[in-house]
Amino acid sequence: MRPMSFGQQGGPPSQWDPWKPHSQQPWTDDGNGGTPDWAALAEASESRNRKKRLLLIGGGAFATLAIGTAVAMAVVSAGDDKRADKPTSELPASASLPGGGTAPSFAPTSAAPPLDPKEFIASKAKDTAPLSAELLFPGTQLTMGSTVYKKGATADAKDCSAASQGTLPTALRANGCTSLMRATYVKDGAAVTVGVAVFDTEAQAAKAKAQSDKKGFVKPLAGSGVKDFCVSALCRTTINSVGRYAYFTIAGFTDGKDVTTKDTQVFSIGDDLAEFTFRQINRRGEAQASAAANR
Repeated sequence: MRPMSFGQQGGPPSQWDPWKPHSQQPWTDDGNGGTPDWAALAEASESRNRKKRLLLIGGGAFATLAIGTAVAMAVVSAGDDKRADKPTSELPASASLPGGGTAPSFAPTSAAPPLDPKEFIASKAKDTAPLSAELLFPGTQLTMGSTVYKKGATADAKDCSAASQGTLPTALRANGCTSLMRATYVKDGAAVTVGVAVFDTEAQAAKAKAQSDKKGFVKPLAGSGVKDFCVSALCRTTINSVGRYAYFTIAGFTDGKDVTTKDTQVFSIGDDLAEFTFRQINRRGEAQASAAANR
């Protein structure tokens, strides 16, 4: 009987692998009674050792890769806290944000409000600047727009009734008029006298204006190159008030003729002097307000 071979039928003997079940060991049938092939066994052992080292190295590389990946994920995760698209509810409060916190506060300024010029011409208590016809109507002429009027005489009366006529003296006395200043201007045969009545309060001046009528007016003031006017002829008159002052005009022709509604020259000179008087009284208030603010 021939010795049994441990190789596969019809092919070369398979290499023995200790890690595979039922694998055959490398016995050789060289006629020495089945003596093991020690060289083959040594080669197989060395092959196993190499596989183990490769497995260990591969496992270490995998572990290193895994650890590296974990660190990378941790870095990305840490970076997520600073994303611009983070929900508002997770953002820190404004007080903890760089440059955040409440806005700086400033103490309120203690600058006084500007003074109102109208207050200085509304009552005798504040309206204390020097006052006279020459101060209110200075110079020798007056320019309104492109028109130049020559100034005539000026006058100051402590007795308001002495410088007024008709029903006006009664209205002035009833409301406490303290003085009446007058000034006359002339141009091309038309003349006007403006009279400014002074009271202690704005209310008195307004009441005197309300009680005046067309039958009351200031006396025309002639002199200083201006002939008598509005003595017996019809003349145009105006009445108004501002602050503690009531002011009146009477305008007509120096040749004594009556004024009609067609005589625009007379209307213009009366309106211009009324406007100039209003401006002068307001300038008086502005000057005193400015002086008080600069004290």
